[in-house]
Amino acid sequence: MALKDLKAFLKTIDSDPSLKEKVLNSATADDIAQIALGLGYEFSGDELLRLSGKKVGRVTVRKNDIPGEYN
Repeated sequence: MALKDLKAFLKTIDSDPSLKEKVLNSATADDIAQIALGLGYEFSGDELLRLSGKKVGRVTVRKNDIPGEYN
């Protein structure tokens, strides 16, 4: 069921610009999963990351590797 919810959430992102912006500004895949959970879609950040590089509808899932700050 998680994969079904994940795919449905990704399709929802495509049709909702404010949701898309919120997702794009999220720091982690788990943050995105929490946004989705608030909308009734249940999946984990790990499940989202497994779709990295794949396209669902018109949305392509991409993992962003942001280097940490070093002191």
